[in-house]
Amino acid sequence: MAQQDLTATRVRGVARVGRRTKDLVKRLAPGEIAVIDHVDLDRVAAESLVGAGVGAVVNAAQSISGRYPNGGPIRVVRAGIVLLDAVGDEVMQRLRDGDAVEIDAAGRLWRGGDVVAQGHLPSVDEIVDQMEEARAAIGDELRLFARNTLEFVDREASLTFDPVVLPPLQTAMHGRHTLVVVRGHDYKSDLAALRPYIREFRPALIAVDGGADALLEVGLEPDIIIGDFDSVSERAVRRAPDLVHHVHPDGRAPGREFLLDWGVDYEEFVAEGTSEDVAMLLAYESGATLIVAVGTHATMVEFLDKGRQGMASTFLTRLRLGPVLVDAKGVSQLYESRIRRTDLLLLVGAAILAVVVMAIVSESLQVFLDGFRLTIEDLWDTVRGWF
Repeated sequence: MAQQDLTATRVRGVARVGRRTKDLVKRLAPGEIAVIDHVDLDRVAAESLVGAGVGAVVNAAQSISGRYPNGGPIRVVRAGIVLLDAVGDEVMQRLRDGDAVEIDAAGRLWRGGDVVAQGHLPSVDEIVDQMEEARAAIGDELRLFARNTLEFVDREASLTFDPVVLPPLQTAMHGRHTLVVVRGHDYKSDLAALRPYIREFRPALIAVDGGADALLEVGLEPDIIIGDFDSVSERAVRRAPDLVHHVHPDGRAPGREFLLDWGVDYEEFVAEGTSEDVAMLLAYESGATLIVAVGTHATMVEFLDKGRQGMASTFLTRLRLGPVLVDAKGVSQLYESRIRRTDLLLLVGAAILAVVVMAIVSESLQVFLDGFRLTIEDLWDTVRGWF
């Protein structure tokens, strides 16, 4: 969809205000105006805003800071959604949920007869130019990212390879395939492509936080949910047999309050790294023969989108798992190449044709047809004799 003609359009709607975009999305209704504070708006957050059908996005921060080429703003604007950018932090205090607001073509945000904030309305071309500039200047960010990664590897490598104590689980993974689902890049298309594989192999389904809702969206239910439970719905939590809270070796346990508020039973798993790393480690140490990753993070841009300044834990975890870990896209392509629907139809068609040909040329069929013809002729002679 093309960008709206902002010189002729005034966007009106009800404001919904939230500093955490992934939390705000849960309570957005179509046509409402999302008011966020999200520097370097990332691709996954942008896709969730577009999916919610917002009428406009007002960002208190810069949607593109220039540190790296984040893909969020271009997705919002190309979806025909007005993006009012860099209006300042004051808007988060001035606006309340439910306020009726309006964005005019000059980039002013109105509530009633008052201008609440002033920002910038970037065009598609402008965003593309900003992304190209960020891509050209990414060298400094890359050096910082690599340095942070290596410092962590040097400091924490031993923790990654230390023995772990597995939590007791209802879900058996020994000798099975396991699917680890993160609500990250391309998770919807990956899950859609994997449906035949899931039907045949019935892997254990491990959801990392919001990955549980991603599974429910496509009609699947998670066997295990692991993470800090800050971006998963209570509905999804109550559908999973096993809940595992990720606790860091230093005692940090973010998100425990959510589990306590819901009053659900859960186990703790103490391990270093991100929640998606820990989910893979749980599957590996539980004896999974293959771990298929859906929506997980693998590139520097994806890690920067998540606000992480390095990828040491992910690098070390993948070293530990080795060939047991594969990406969803590779599995879907390999599985598709095993048996295609057209091949199956051709095989069935050839079998039917062979049966028909054999029946036609067989002696027993010829005897039957001759007898059938004689019976019809006798019947016709009898009927004709009546007259």
